[in-house]
This record gives sequence, structure tokens and C-alpha cells, in this order.
Amino acid sequence: MEPANYPIYQTLNHPLLEETGVRLTVKRLDRMHPGLQGNKYYKLRYNIQEAIKQKANTVVTFGGAYSNHIHATAFACKQSGLRSIGVIRGETPLPLNPTLSDAVANGMQLHCLSRSEYREKQSPELLGALERRFGAFFLIPEGGTNALAIQGTREILTEADAAMNVIALPVGTGGTFAGIAATALPGQRVLGFSALKGDFIRKEVAQLMQAQGIRPHCDWEISTDFHFGGYARFNAELIDFLQDMRRQAQLPLDPVYTGKMMFGLWAMIREGCFPKGSRLLVLHTGGLQGVRGFNQRHGLQI
Repeated sequence: MEPANYPIYQTLNHPLLEETGVRLTVKRLDRMHPGLQGNKYYKLRYNIQEAIKQKANTVVTFGGAYSNHIHATAFACKQSGLRSIGVIRGETPLPLNPTLSDAVANGMQLHCLSRSEYREKQSPELLGALERRFGAFFLIPEGGTNALAIQGTREILTEADAAMNVIALPVGTGGTFAGIAATALPGQRVLGFSALKGDFIRKEVAQLMQAQGIRPHCDWEISTDFHFGGYARFNAELIDFLQDMRRQAQLPLDPVYTGKMMFGLWAMIREGCFPKGSRLLVLHTGGLQGVRGFNQRHGLQI
């Protein structure tokens, strides 16, 4: 599970950045590994090591039909010689979409649950039923967020990032945000953009950091203004922005996480939220594998 390439830094050139005097650099975590894009490498690294340490031969995890986490877990388990079971929310789309097709090609066995059953994914009853069906297993939660994942995401920022004023990233389950907040320096500002609708995410992330003993030395905040109606929702304005970023800045983004984060950050830059000379670091957390299924499902090309 070693990365194929270390993260590559991409400095964006765009008329808006020239106009505002803001320097924006993207840390391309999506380029680290073809099968473990972005933050998934960090979130899975120590989980897989722990599964091997415990001599488990099976990993069970949860996710939707287009889940980046499902896709990455299947790959990581194959590379590590582990059996993988993906518990999928809702009915299996047939034919399989690109995400699930890749997962199956990497040896993952899919087990679908109704949406009502899936909501009980943390219950002892459901976990017991899964153990009776598949035998003993090492459990990785939906999205991969647990203490081992945060141990990994603490390693995303390095000394090379110390000069940055603002660190921006998308927020899903909060595990990556917690790791970044734990390691950001005093004077830095960590700015998250939630992919989910609702202000609850701020409380959940605060509770997560408290449970993990994380007391940030940086300023941090999570914006909930750019979810476009909820998880995986979108409109024409977002699609136009994604196409523009690929064309003008040579930066591919996904419509669920990184695209919404960058849209929100772009709006803040346009509104003058960052002083001239500000150095912004954007964490590209991957998710590009899901673009194939998104395009297929909606008849788009981003």
C-alpha cells in the first residue's frame, strides 16, 4: 500500500487569482496512487495494517453504489491479500456502474441492503448477522473514519505546507478534516466545505475531535453554504464551473466533494474574503473515479 507517487503541487493560474492577488496551490493527493486516490490512501493505510496485525482475513465496510471508499477499500484489500465485503446501500445497479465494477474486479463481494436496513449499520444485530454470514471480520466504518483513519490523515500536511495561510478541503464524514486540524500550525486557518446539507456537521466534527483528543492550535471552520441541495446534488452552475476549471486551470474535480469545495472557495475569493498576498492550499482529496459513473448516470461530460 505504498503510494505510487508523492503528492504533486499545482499552482493555479486564473484571471480571478491575478485580479485578487491570491496565490492558490493545489496539493494533488488524487495523483498519489491510481487505486487509492486522495485521502483514501491515508484513511485506509493504518486500518489495513491493523487488520493484518489482528490476523483477520476479511474486511467488511459500508458505502453507497458510487462510494469512493468502497472503490478504494476493494483495491487496498486486494493489494494486501485480504478478502473484502462491501455492504452497499440500496439495490445493486445492473449492469454494475464503474465504481462497483472496479470493486468486483478487485475481488470485493457485494452485499446489498435496503435503505432501512442500511440505517442500522452500527447496530449489534446487523453486525452479528454479517458475522454469521461472512465469518469473523475486521470492520471499517462507512467513509473509513475511525481513530486509525485519523492517524493517517494527520500525515497529509508536511513541512512543505507550513507557509500556507489557509488550508481548504471538502468535508464528508470529517475524518480528514480532523487530521488536518490536528496538525495545522498556529496562525493557519483550516477551512472545510461540507458536502452534506445541514449545520449538524460542525457539531459532529467537534465531537469527533474531542473523542480523539484533538485540540487544534489553528483556527478552523466548516462552511455549509455550498452543498447545492444535499449530498451528490448539483445544478448547471456547478457543472459549468467544473468544466471551466478543467479547461482554464487544467484541474479535474468531482461533483460531490472537491468540486463543491472549490466552488465555495472561488466564491469567497471573488467576495474578497482573503487579503491580497494570501497563500491558499487546497487539498484535492480524490474522488475522480466517481466521475465516470456520474457522467454515465446523468448524460454529462465533466
